[in-house]
Amino acid sequence: MYKSSIEKIIEIYKRSELSISKFASIIGKDRRTVTSWIDKTVIKNPSEEVLKKISTFFRYPDSIWEDDCQNDDFMALLTQIPKEEIKIIDEGYLGGLKYILEHEDKERFVIHPQFPGPMYRDTTVPRVYRTKSSLEIEGFKKQRISKMLSYSFETTEWYSIKSLLNFCFSPIGNFYTKVQKIQILDLIYDNFHENYNKRLYFFDSFSRKIYGLDTAYTSINIKNGVMFFKAPLESVFIEVRNKKLIERIHRHFTFGSEAPTHVNPNDATYILKILKNCVELELGLSGAYEELNRKTFYGELFKNNISVSLQEKLSHPRDGQKTN
Repeated sequence: MYKSSIEKIIEIYKRSELSISKFASIIGKDRRTVTSWIDKTVIKNPSEEVLKKISTFFRYPDSIWEDDCQNDDFMALLTQIPKEEIKIIDEGYLGGLKYILEHEDKERFVIHPQFPGPMYRDTTVPRVYRTKSSLEIEGFKKQRISKMLSYSFETTEWYSIKSLLNFCFSPIGNFYTKVQKIQILDLIYDNFHENYNKRLYFFDSFSRKIYGLDTAYTSINIKNGVMFFKAPLESVFIEVRNKKLIERIHRHFTFGSEAPTHVNPNDATYILKILKNCVELELGLSGAYEELNRKTFYGELFKNNISVSLQEKLSHPRDGQKTN
């Protein structure tokens, strides 16, 4: 039973797994006050201001403090995600394409699960995963490609170094021919090179525990407070409108001290140019690393994404290597 506000606060405190000091700082009280609630030496209900601070910090609806919010109803509000914050977009391939166009209409900030992104892939290798299409679908694809490749369209794209190397050199799960690889590298180079409207990042997915952010297409619109990612189902997207979560993920990829270790976007197109040359000359992964290590200060970053057994055969990164 959770009859009083204090009983509800105690339950919230237990579920939070925070220290008494941290919990007290959140509600603007001292440790002795919180301890008195936990020990049940004080039975007077806290002020409305305290209840509001708890609701705001933990993102609970204000209705949890109502007298008729008891037992199962109270626990449901603590454990269930508000429906308005999560939405499943399951409208088929065409519907999903329209949804992406709508939410990436003016600009986009995308974390890609693999290199290249689907838009670049579709310019060179049509219908890799689908055998059927329609004039309407192809029309929306062309509209999207034209918009994304426009010089003035603002885009920020993140790819893992692992997926970039897989695209260029992996013999497994790679449906691109040598000619197609070169065409795509040229296309992305031309799209991002010396264009201040576009920013390209290659990050080290092995440097931190960030599993998941490099395994699903994730698009963040910080201005509109919406984020969506590709579900592990055909043409299904999960839309999120939890402001704090969106801001936290966006911050993770925009603030230098928090972002994954990555190639500076000013150097990203030069990396593409080197890799394109390696693909043309068929130097392979080892040869590509040696070229990157010789011509850039990112040898250590790329070596970290190569298997340990192969690392032993490679030269040591040059002095002054950039790791962030």
